Amino acid sequence: MTTSTPSAVRTRFAPSPTGYLHLGGARTALFSWAFARHHKGTFVLRIEDTDLERSTPEAVQAILDSMAWLDMQPDEGPFYQMQRMDRYREVVRKMLADGTAYHCYSSPEEVEAMREKARAAGLKPRYDGSWRPEPGKTLPPVPAGRKPVVRFKNPLEGATGWNDLIKGHISFDNSELDDLVIARPDGTPTYNFCVVVDDWDMKITHVLRGDDHVNNTPRQINILRALGAALPEYGHVPMILGPDGEKLSKRHGAVNVMEYDNEGYLPEAMVNYLARLGWSHGNDELFTREQLVEWFDTRNLSKSAAQWDPKKLNWVNAHYIKASGNADLAERVAPRILKRQGNPQAVDLPAVMGLLKDRAETLNQLADGAMLFCGPYTPASAELRAEHLDEQALALLSSFERQARALPAWTAEALDALIKSMLAEHGVKMPKLGLPLRLAVTGQKQTPAIGAVLAILGRDLVLERLAAV
Repeated sequence: MTTSTPSAVRTRFAPSPTGYLHLGGARTALFSWAFARHHKGTFVLRIEDTDLERSTPEAVQAILDSMAWLDMQPDEGPFYQMQRMDRYREVVRKMLADGTAYHCYSSPEEVEAMREKARAAGLKPRYDGSWRPEPGKTLPPVPAGRKPVVRFKNPLEGATGWNDLIKGHISFDNSELDDLVIARPDGTPTYNFCVVVDDWDMKITHVLRGDDHVNNTPRQINILRALGAALPEYGHVPMILGPDGEKLSKRHGAVNVMEYDNEGYLPEAMVNYLARLGWSHGNDELFTREQLVEWFDTRNLSKSAAQWDPKKLNWVNAHYIKASGNADLAERVAPRILKRQGNPQAVDLPAVMGLLKDRAETLNQLADGAMLFCGPYTPASAELRAEHLDEQALALLSSFERQARALPAWTAEALDALIKSMLAEHGVKMPKLGLPLRLAVTGQKQTPAIGAVLAILGRDLVLERLAAV
Protein backbone atom coordinates (compact mmCIF):
# COMPACT_ATOMS: atom_id res chain seq x y z
CA MET A 1 0.00 0.00 0.00
CA THR A 2 1.13 3.52 -0.71
CA THR A 3 -0.25 5.13 2.42
CA SER A 4 -3.25 4.77 4.72
CA THR A 5 -5.82 4.67 1.93
CA PRO A 6 -9.57 4.64 2.57
CA SER A 7 -11.67 1.78 1.24
CA ALA A 8 -13.14 3.98 -1.48
CA VAL A 9 -10.22 5.52 -3.38
CA ARG A 10 -11.33 8.13 -5.90
CA THR A 11 -8.86 9.78 -8.27
CA ARG A 12 -9.45 12.21 -11.11
CA PHE A 13 -7.89 13.47 -14.30
CA ALA A 14 -8.94 17.04 -15.05
CA PRO A 15 -7.53 18.40 -18.33
CA SER A 16 -8.35 21.79 -19.82
CA PRO A 17 -9.57 21.44 -23.44
CA THR A 18 -7.41 24.20 -24.86
CA GLY A 19 -5.53 21.85 -27.20
CA TYR A 20 -4.64 18.21 -27.70
CA LEU A 21 -3.73 15.89 -24.83
CA HIS A 22 0.03 16.16 -24.41
CA LEU A 23 2.37 13.49 -23.12
CA GLY A 24 2.68 14.99 -19.63
CA GLY A 25 -1.09 15.03 -19.25
CA ALA A 26 -1.38 11.48 -20.54
CA ARG A 27 1.20 10.30 -17.99
CA THR A 28 -0.65 12.07 -15.16
CA ALA A 29 -3.88 10.43 -16.30
CA LEU A 30 -2.15 7.04 -16.41
CA PHE A 31 -0.81 7.36 -12.86
CA SER A 32 -4.23 8.44 -11.56
CA TRP A 33 -5.91 5.59 -13.45
CA ALA A 34 -3.39 3.00 -12.23
CA PHE A 35 -3.67 4.19 -8.63
CA ALA A 36 -7.46 3.89 -8.72
CA ARG A 37 -7.29 0.45 -10.35
CA HIS A 38 -4.67 -0.77 -7.88
CA HIS A 39 -6.94 0.13 -4.96
CA LYS A 40 -10.10 -1.06 -6.76
CA GLY A 41 -11.31 2.53 -6.62
CA THR A 42 -12.93 4.99 -9.02
CA PHE A 43 -11.26 7.00 -11.77
CA VAL A 44 -13.09 10.23 -12.66
CA LEU A 45 -12.64 12.28 -15.83
CA ARG A 46 -13.40 15.99 -15.51
CA ILE A 47 -13.12 18.51 -18.34
CA GLU A 48 -12.12 21.92 -16.97
CA ASP A 49 -13.60 24.03 -19.76
CA THR A 50 -14.13 27.39 -18.05
CA ASP A 51 -11.57 29.11 -20.32
CA LEU A 52 -14.19 30.01 -22.90
CA GLU A 53 -11.77 31.81 -25.21
CA ARG A 54 -9.42 28.84 -25.60
CA SER A 55 -11.62 25.78 -24.94
CA THR A 56 -13.00 24.11 -28.06
CA PRO A 57 -15.19 21.06 -28.81
CA GLU A 58 -12.38 19.76 -31.03
CA ALA A 59 -9.97 19.83 -28.10
CA VAL A 60 -12.49 18.01 -25.90
CA GLN A 61 -12.83 15.31 -28.55
CA ALA A 62 -9.04 15.08 -28.89
CA ILE A 63 -8.79 14.40 -25.13
CA LEU A 64 -11.54 11.77 -25.25
CA ASP A 65 -9.96 10.12 -28.31
CA SER A 66 -6.57 9.97 -26.59
CA MET A 67 -8.02 8.46 -23.43
CA ALA A 68 -9.88 5.86 -25.49
CA TRP A 69 -6.76 5.04 -27.53
CA LEU A 70 -4.76 4.46 -24.34
CA ASP A 71 -7.68 2.42 -22.95
CA MET A 72 -8.04 4.59 -19.85
CA GLN A 73 -11.81 4.85 -19.84
CA PRO A 74 -13.14 6.66 -16.75
CA ASP A 75 -15.51 5.04 -14.28
CA GLU A 76 -17.35 8.35 -13.97
CA GLY A 77 -17.55 11.28 -16.35
CA PRO A 78 -16.63 13.12 -18.34
CA PHE A 79 -18.02 15.94 -16.23
CA TYR A 80 -17.89 19.47 -17.63
CA GLN A 81 -17.29 22.49 -15.41
CA MET A 82 -19.41 24.76 -17.64
CA GLN A 83 -22.39 22.58 -16.76
CA ARG A 84 -21.80 23.16 -13.04
CA MET A 85 -21.92 26.96 -12.92
CA ASP A 86 -25.02 27.05 -10.73
CA ARG A 87 -23.28 24.88 -8.15
CA TYR A 88 -20.18 27.12 -8.06
CA ARG A 89 -22.32 30.25 -7.63
CA GLU A 90 -24.23 28.55 -4.82
CA VAL A 91 -20.98 27.86 -2.94
CA VAL A 92 -19.76 31.44 -3.51
CA ARG A 93 -23.00 32.81 -2.02
CA LYS A 94 -22.62 30.54 1.02
CA MET A 95 -19.01 31.63 1.55
CA LEU A 96 -20.03 35.30 1.37
CA ALA A 97 -22.77 34.61 3.92
CA ASP A 98 -20.35 32.71 6.18
CA GLY A 99 -17.72 35.45 5.99
CA THR A 100 -15.07 33.24 4.40
CA ALA A 101 -15.22 35.32 1.20
CA TYR A 102 -15.82 39.00 0.49
CA HIS A 103 -16.42 41.49 -2.31
CA CYS A 104 -13.39 43.40 -3.55
CA TYR A 105 -13.85 46.55 -5.64
CA SER A 106 -10.17 47.18 -6.42
CA SER A 107 -9.61 47.59 -10.16
CA PRO A 108 -7.02 45.46 -11.97
CA GLU A 109 -4.85 48.58 -12.26
CA GLU A 110 -5.06 49.20 -8.53
CA VAL A 111 -4.17 45.58 -7.76
CA GLU A 112 -1.17 45.78 -10.08
CA ALA A 113 -0.05 48.98 -8.30
CA MET A 114 -0.24 47.09 -4.96
CA ARG A 115 1.92 44.32 -6.40
CA GLU A 116 4.42 46.78 -7.81
CA LYS A 117 4.66 48.50 -4.44
CA ALA A 118 5.37 45.15 -2.77
CA ARG A 119 8.04 44.31 -5.37
CA ALA A 120 9.71 47.67 -4.78
CA ALA A 121 9.84 46.89 -1.06
CA GLY A 122 11.42 43.50 -1.77
CA LEU A 123 8.26 41.64 -0.81
CA LYS A 124 6.27 39.00 -2.63
CA PRO A 125 3.86 40.76 -5.05
CA ARG A 126 0.30 40.41 -3.75
CA TYR A 127 -3.07 42.03 -3.18
CA ASP A 128 -2.88 44.11 0.02
CA GLY A 129 -6.31 43.28 1.46
CA SER A 130 -7.82 46.76 1.04
CA TRP A 131 -11.38 45.38 0.90
CA ARG A 132 -10.87 42.53 3.36
CA PRO A 133 -13.37 43.00 6.20
CA GLU A 134 -11.86 42.88 9.68
CA PRO A 135 -13.29 43.86 13.09
CA GLY A 136 -13.05 47.64 13.55
CA LYS A 137 -11.81 48.21 10.00
CA THR A 138 -13.48 50.87 7.84
CA LEU A 139 -13.69 49.84 4.19
CA PRO A 140 -13.22 52.35 1.34
CA PRO A 141 -16.34 53.80 -0.34
CA VAL A 142 -17.71 51.58 -3.12
CA PRO A 143 -16.71 53.04 -6.53
CA ALA A 144 -19.79 53.97 -8.56
CA GLY A 145 -20.68 51.52 -11.31
CA ARG A 146 -17.84 49.11 -10.55
CA LYS A 147 -18.65 45.41 -10.22
CA PRO A 148 -16.64 43.58 -7.58
CA VAL A 149 -14.72 40.33 -7.71
CA VAL A 150 -15.17 37.84 -4.87
CA ARG A 151 -12.03 37.01 -2.91
CA PHE A 152 -11.39 34.15 -0.53
CA LYS A 153 -10.47 35.23 2.99
CA ASN A 154 -7.20 33.35 3.30
CA PRO A 155 -5.75 32.78 6.79
CA LEU A 156 -3.23 35.48 7.67
CA GLU A 157 -1.13 33.50 10.11
CA GLY A 158 0.42 30.07 10.37
CA ALA A 159 1.35 27.76 7.53
CA THR A 160 -0.45 25.40 5.18
CA GLY A 161 1.33 22.14 4.51
CA TRP A 162 0.71 18.58 3.43
CA ASN A 163 2.62 15.33 3.12
CA ASP A 164 3.02 15.04 -0.62
CA LEU A 165 2.79 11.46 -1.88
CA ILE A 166 5.84 12.06 -4.09
CA LYS A 167 7.81 15.04 -2.78
CA GLY A 168 7.36 14.56 0.97
CA HIS A 169 6.35 17.38 3.31
CA ILE A 170 5.64 20.74 1.65
CA SER A 171 4.60 23.88 3.50
CA PHE A 172 3.76 27.51 2.64
CA ASP A 173 3.46 30.41 5.05
CA ASN A 174 -0.07 31.76 4.83
CA SER A 175 1.37 35.26 4.84
CA GLU A 176 2.69 34.53 1.32
CA LEU A 177 -0.74 33.61 -0.01
CA ASP A 178 -2.89 36.59 -0.90
CA ASP A 179 -6.68 36.52 -0.92
CA LEU A 180 -7.43 34.58 -4.08
CA VAL A 181 -10.12 35.77 -6.49
CA ILE A 182 -12.74 33.01 -6.61
CA ALA A 183 -15.33 34.79 -8.79
CA ARG A 184 -14.88 37.41 -11.50
CA PRO A 185 -16.96 40.61 -11.82
CA ASP A 186 -19.42 38.81 -14.13
CA GLY A 187 -19.90 36.08 -11.51
CA THR A 188 -17.98 33.33 -13.29
CA PRO A 189 -15.81 31.31 -10.91
CA THR A 190 -12.03 30.99 -11.28
CA TYR A 191 -9.96 27.88 -11.90
CA ASN A 192 -8.72 27.22 -8.37
CA PHE A 193 -12.20 27.63 -6.93
CA CYS A 194 -13.88 25.31 -9.46
CA VAL A 195 -11.24 22.66 -8.77
CA VAL A 196 -11.94 22.80 -5.05
CA VAL A 197 -15.72 22.51 -5.39
CA ASP A 198 -15.35 19.68 -7.92
CA ASP A 199 -12.93 17.71 -5.76
CA TRP A 200 -15.26 18.21 -2.79
CA ASP A 201 -18.46 17.25 -4.60
CA MET A 202 -16.86 14.32 -6.40
CA LYS A 203 -15.36 13.03 -3.13
CA ILE A 204 -11.85 12.86 -4.62
CA THR A 205 -9.50 11.17 -2.16
CA HIS A 206 -6.20 11.38 -4.06
CA VAL A 207 -4.96 14.02 -6.48
CA LEU A 208 -1.98 13.08 -8.67
CA ARG A 209 -0.97 15.94 -10.95
CA GLY A 210 2.01 17.79 -12.40
CA ASP A 211 4.29 19.68 -10.06
CA ASP A 212 3.41 22.93 -11.82
CA HIS A 213 0.34 22.81 -9.53
CA VAL A 214 2.33 22.82 -6.27
CA ASN A 215 1.70 26.53 -5.73
CA ASN A 216 -2.06 26.04 -6.22
CA THR A 217 -2.30 23.35 -3.57
CA PRO A 218 -2.07 25.46 -0.37
CA ARG A 219 -4.73 27.83 -1.74
CA GLN A 220 -7.01 24.91 -2.57
CA ILE A 221 -6.42 23.32 0.84
CA ASN A 222 -7.37 26.53 2.62
CA ILE A 223 -10.59 26.87 0.63
CA LEU A 224 -11.49 23.23 1.33
CA ARG A 225 -10.92 23.82 5.05
CA ALA A 226 -13.09 26.94 4.93
CA LEU A 227 -15.86 24.80 3.39
CA GLY A 228 -15.47 22.13 6.05
CA ALA A 229 -14.55 19.61 3.34
CA ALA A 230 -12.31 16.57 3.66
CA LEU A 231 -8.86 17.06 2.16
CA PRO A 232 -7.58 14.78 -0.58
CA GLU A 233 -4.04 13.49 -0.44
CA TYR A 234 -1.85 15.23 -3.02
CA GLY A 235 1.03 13.95 -5.10
CA HIS A 236 2.90 16.18 -7.54
CA VAL A 237 4.70 14.46 -10.41
CA PRO A 238 7.89 16.10 -11.78
CA MET A 239 7.87 17.24 -15.40
CA ILE A 240 9.09 15.36 -18.46
CA LEU A 241 12.28 16.68 -20.06
CA GLY A 242 13.30 16.34 -23.68
CA PRO A 243 16.44 14.41 -24.71
CA ASP A 244 18.40 17.68 -24.39
CA GLY A 245 17.38 18.16 -20.76
CA GLU A 246 15.00 21.03 -21.52
CA LYS A 247 11.25 20.90 -20.82
CA LEU A 248 9.55 18.63 -23.35
CA SER A 249 8.02 20.68 -26.15
CA LYS A 250 6.98 20.55 -29.80
CA ARG A 251 10.55 21.06 -30.95
CA HIS A 252 11.41 17.62 -29.53
CA GLY A 253 8.92 16.03 -31.92
CA ALA A 254 5.36 14.90 -31.43
CA VAL A 255 3.92 15.75 -28.03
CA ASN A 256 0.28 15.20 -29.02
CA VAL A 257 -0.67 11.72 -27.86
CA MET A 258 -2.71 10.93 -30.98
CA GLU A 259 0.25 11.88 -33.17
CA TYR A 260 1.94 8.75 -31.84
CA ASP A 261 -1.03 6.74 -33.07
CA ASN A 262 -0.54 8.36 -36.49
CA GLU A 263 3.16 7.49 -36.41
CA GLY A 264 2.45 3.83 -35.80
CA TYR A 265 2.96 3.28 -32.08
CA LEU A 266 0.88 0.71 -30.24
CA PRO A 267 -1.18 2.06 -27.32
CA GLU A 268 0.01 -0.75 -25.05
CA ALA A 269 3.62 0.22 -25.83
CA MET A 270 2.87 3.87 -25.12
CA VAL A 271 1.26 2.96 -21.78
CA ASN A 272 4.30 0.85 -20.87
CA TYR A 273 6.73 3.62 -21.85
CA LEU A 274 4.78 6.45 -20.20
CA ALA A 275 4.54 4.46 -16.96
CA ARG A 276 8.33 4.14 -16.83
CA LEU A 277 8.73 7.92 -17.13
CA GLY A 278 8.96 8.63 -13.44
CA TRP A 279 7.75 5.30 -12.00
CA SER A 280 9.55 2.00 -11.61
CA HIS A 281 9.12 -1.53 -10.35
CA GLY A 282 12.62 -2.75 -9.70
CA ASN A 283 14.43 -3.06 -13.02
CA ASP A 284 11.37 -4.12 -14.99
CA GLU A 285 11.27 -2.28 -18.31
CA LEU A 286 8.51 -4.26 -20.02
CA PHE A 287 5.24 -5.12 -18.33
CA THR A 288 1.57 -5.56 -19.09
CA ARG A 289 -1.21 -3.19 -18.15
CA GLU A 290 -2.31 -5.76 -15.56
CA GLN A 291 1.15 -5.82 -14.01
CA LEU A 292 1.22 -2.01 -13.90
CA VAL A 293 -2.04 -2.02 -11.95
CA GLU A 294 -0.81 -4.76 -9.62
CA TRP A 295 2.53 -3.09 -8.93
CA PHE A 296 1.59 0.59 -8.92
CA ASP A 297 2.73 2.32 -5.75
CA THR A 298 3.26 6.05 -5.29
CA ARG A 299 6.36 5.32 -3.22
CA ASN A 300 8.00 4.25 -6.48
CA LEU A 301 7.29 7.55 -8.23
CA SER A 302 10.46 9.53 -8.77
CA LYS A 303 11.07 12.91 -7.15
CA SER A 304 13.18 14.02 -10.12
CA ALA A 305 12.21 14.85 -13.68
CA ALA A 306 11.96 12.06 -16.25
CA GLN A 307 13.63 12.27 -19.65
CA TRP A 308 11.91 11.46 -22.92
CA ASP A 309 13.94 9.04 -25.04
CA PRO A 310 12.59 8.38 -28.57
CA LYS A 311 15.00 5.46 -29.06
CA LYS A 312 13.74 3.79 -25.89
CA LEU A 313 10.15 4.28 -27.02
CA ASN A 314 10.99 2.66 -30.36
CA TRP A 315 12.61 -0.26 -28.54
CA VAL A 316 9.51 -0.76 -26.40
CA ASN A 317 7.23 -0.46 -29.43
CA ALA A 318 9.33 -2.97 -31.39
CA HIS A 319 8.96 -5.42 -28.50
CA TYR A 320 5.18 -5.12 -28.54
CA ILE A 321 5.05 -5.47 -32.33
CA LYS A 322 7.20 -8.60 -32.19
CA ALA A 323 5.00 -10.07 -29.46
CA SER A 324 1.74 -9.31 -31.30
CA GLY A 325 -0.18 -11.93 -33.23
CA ASN A 326 0.09 -11.73 -37.01
CA ALA A 327 -3.67 -11.43 -37.49
CA ASP A 328 -3.85 -8.61 -34.92
CA LEU A 329 -1.03 -6.73 -36.65
CA ALA A 330 -2.68 -7.24 -40.05
CA GLU A 331 -5.88 -5.66 -38.72
CA ARG A 332 -3.98 -2.67 -37.36
CA VAL A 333 -1.80 -2.19 -40.44
CA ALA A 334 -4.48 -2.64 -43.13
CA PRO A 335 -5.83 0.96 -42.81
CA ARG A 336 -2.28 2.30 -43.11
CA ILE A 337 -1.77 0.30 -46.31
CA LEU A 338 -4.98 1.78 -47.71
CA LYS A 339 -3.64 5.28 -46.99
CA ARG A 340 -0.63 4.38 -49.11
CA GLN A 341 -2.95 3.43 -51.98
CA GLY A 342 -2.23 -0.25 -51.40
CA ASN A 343 -4.61 -3.19 -51.36
CA PRO A 344 -4.37 -5.17 -48.11
CA GLN A 345 -6.73 -7.78 -49.58
CA ALA A 346 -4.31 -8.64 -52.38
CA VAL A 347 -2.20 -10.92 -50.20
CA ASP A 348 -2.15 -13.05 -47.06
CA LEU A 349 -1.52 -10.01 -44.85
CA PRO A 350 -0.98 -11.94 -41.57
CA ALA A 351 1.77 -13.89 -43.36
CA VAL A 352 3.33 -10.59 -44.46
CA MET A 353 3.23 -9.37 -40.86
CA GLY A 354 4.94 -12.55 -39.71
CA LEU A 355 7.70 -11.93 -42.25
CA LEU A 356 8.23 -8.25 -41.40
CA LYS A 357 7.49 -7.81 -37.69
CA ASP A 358 10.84 -8.90 -36.25
CA ARG A 359 12.57 -5.89 -37.81
CA ALA A 360 9.85 -3.25 -37.49
CA GLU A 361 9.76 -0.52 -34.84
CA THR A 362 6.39 0.99 -35.86
CA LEU A 363 3.18 0.02 -37.61
CA ASN A 364 4.08 2.54 -40.31
CA GLN A 365 7.27 0.61 -41.04
CA LEU A 366 5.16 -2.53 -41.35
CA ALA A 367 2.82 -0.75 -43.76
CA ASP A 368 5.75 0.51 -45.84
CA GLY A 369 7.21 -2.99 -45.99
CA ALA A 370 3.85 -4.52 -46.86
CA MET A 371 3.59 -2.34 -49.96
CA LEU A 372 6.02 -4.81 -51.58
CA PHE A 373 3.05 -7.19 -51.62
CA CYS A 374 0.07 -4.81 -51.57
CA GLY A 375 1.21 -1.98 -53.79
CA PRO A 376 1.39 -1.73 -57.57
CA TYR A 377 4.22 -3.72 -59.15
CA THR A 378 6.90 -1.60 -60.80
CA PRO A 379 9.42 -3.60 -62.89
CA ALA A 380 13.09 -2.92 -62.33
CA SER A 381 14.49 0.03 -64.23
CA ALA A 382 16.40 -0.47 -67.46
CA GLU A 383 19.59 0.56 -65.66
CA LEU A 384 19.17 -2.09 -62.94
CA ARG A 385 18.29 -4.73 -65.51
CA ALA A 386 21.33 -3.90 -67.60
CA GLU A 387 23.58 -3.99 -64.54
CA HIS A 388 22.35 -7.20 -62.93
CA LEU A 389 20.38 -9.29 -65.44
CA ASP A 390 23.25 -10.45 -67.62
CA GLU A 391 23.34 -13.66 -69.64
CA GLN A 392 24.33 -15.81 -66.66
CA ALA A 393 21.60 -14.30 -64.48
CA LEU A 394 18.93 -14.85 -67.13
CA ALA A 395 20.02 -18.46 -67.55
CA LEU A 396 19.76 -19.01 -63.79
CA LEU A 397 16.31 -17.38 -63.70
CA SER A 398 15.16 -19.55 -66.58
CA SER A 399 16.33 -22.69 -64.79
CA PHE A 400 14.73 -21.52 -61.53
CA GLU A 401 11.44 -20.79 -63.30
CA ARG A 402 11.29 -24.31 -64.82
CA GLN A 403 12.08 -26.07 -61.55
CA ALA A 404 9.83 -23.82 -59.46
CA ARG A 405 6.91 -24.55 -61.79
CA ALA A 406 7.32 -28.25 -60.98
CA LEU A 407 7.41 -27.86 -57.18
CA PRO A 408 4.69 -29.98 -55.57
CA ALA A 409 4.29 -27.49 -52.69
CA TRP A 410 4.73 -23.70 -52.99
CA THR A 411 6.17 -22.95 -49.57
CA ALA A 412 9.07 -20.88 -48.26
CA GLU A 413 10.82 -24.08 -47.20
CA ALA A 414 10.46 -25.69 -50.63
CA LEU A 415 11.62 -22.52 -52.40
CA ASP A 416 14.60 -22.12 -50.06
CA ALA A 417 15.58 -25.74 -50.75
CA LEU A 418 15.33 -25.15 -54.51
CA ILE A 419 17.51 -22.03 -54.28
CA LYS A 420 20.09 -23.93 -52.19
CA SER A 421 20.23 -26.83 -54.65
CA MET A 422 20.62 -24.45 -57.61
CA LEU A 423 23.50 -22.63 -55.95
CA ALA A 424 25.26 -25.97 -55.43
CA GLU A 425 24.43 -27.17 -58.94
CA HIS A 426 25.79 -24.05 -60.66
CA GLY A 427 28.59 -23.38 -58.20
CA VAL A 428 27.55 -19.76 -57.48
CA LYS A 429 27.04 -17.67 -54.34
CA MET A 430 23.64 -16.47 -53.19
CA PRO A 431 23.85 -12.92 -54.68
CA LYS A 432 24.24 -14.41 -58.18
CA LEU A 433 20.73 -15.87 -57.94
CA GLY A 434 19.11 -13.92 -55.11
CA LEU A 435 19.62 -10.45 -56.59
CA PRO A 436 18.29 -11.33 -60.07
CA LEU A 437 15.33 -13.09 -58.43
CA ARG A 438 14.50 -10.02 -56.38
CA LEU A 439 14.77 -7.70 -59.39
CA ALA A 440 12.70 -9.96 -61.61
CA VAL A 441 9.90 -10.65 -59.14
CA THR A 442 9.71 -7.44 -57.06
CA GLY A 443 11.57 -4.82 -59.09
CA GLN A 444 13.70 -4.11 -56.01
CA LYS A 445 17.28 -4.95 -55.06
CA GLN A 446 16.50 -5.50 -51.37
CA THR A 447 13.65 -7.47 -49.81
CA PRO A 448 13.11 -9.72 -46.81
CA ALA A 449 14.09 -13.40 -47.16
CA ILE A 450 13.49 -14.16 -50.81
CA GLY A 451 12.03 -17.63 -50.26
CA ALA A 452 9.38 -16.22 -47.93
CA VAL A 453 8.67 -13.33 -50.32
CA LEU A 454 8.13 -15.72 -53.24
CA ALA A 455 5.91 -17.95 -51.10
CA ILE A 456 3.67 -15.05 -50.09
CA LEU A 457 3.43 -13.62 -53.61
CA GLY A 458 2.20 -16.99 -54.83
CA ARG A 459 3.17 -19.39 -57.59
CA ASP A 460 1.14 -17.82 -60.42
CA LEU A 461 2.38 -14.27 -59.88
CA VAL A 462 6.02 -15.27 -59.43
CA LEU A 463 6.06 -17.46 -62.55
CA GLU A 464 4.29 -14.73 -64.54
CA ARG A 465 6.92 -12.15 -63.61
CA LEU A 466 9.80 -14.55 -64.22
CA ALA A 467 8.41 -15.38 -67.65
CA ALA A 468 8.17 -11.67 -68.45
CA VAL A 469 11.88 -11.26 -67.72
